[in-house]
Amino acid sequence: MSDTADAAEQLALMLTQSGLQRMTARVLAAFLFAEQDTVTAGDISERLAISAGSVSTAIKSLIGVGLIERVPAPGSRREHFRVPDEGWATLMSTQNTVVQMMQDAADKGIEAAGEDSIAGRRLATMRDFYAHVMHELPAVIDRWRAERSTGK
Repeated sequence: MSDTADAAEQLALMLTQSGLQRMTARVLAAFLFAEQDTVTAGDISERLAISAGSVSTAIKSLIGVGLIERVPAPGSRREHFRVPDEGWATLMSTQNTVVQMMQDAADKGIEAAGEDSIAGRRLATMRDFYAHVMHELPAVIDRWRAERSTGK
């Protein structure tokens, strides 16, 4: 296995351990390590020696969270995809929904357990953490975009 193939599999393993489905993680890693600007589902299927159906399912999932996008490929009969430059910022922006859901769940838990209970105090820490993340995340994304646009 080449160094880049090994690194891609290591990245896929880490993504899987972080909660991503195994095939989706492998497909994302293959996109990230591709030396072409755009890649077809067939290219990924061949590179990973997995079924076209597995690749298609993974691509749909990755498109849904903004990590992969379809791109025009004049003269080609096959759909082409790429990792967009804004993919990671888009992913983190969509994670705001998850962060808000966690914050809401903590609030409901506090209401059920009581603010002064041990569980209520733990849940308050959870709520406060997610409130902080919710407050800071947009500014972090904006700073990242600004730094990228100025080349810093």
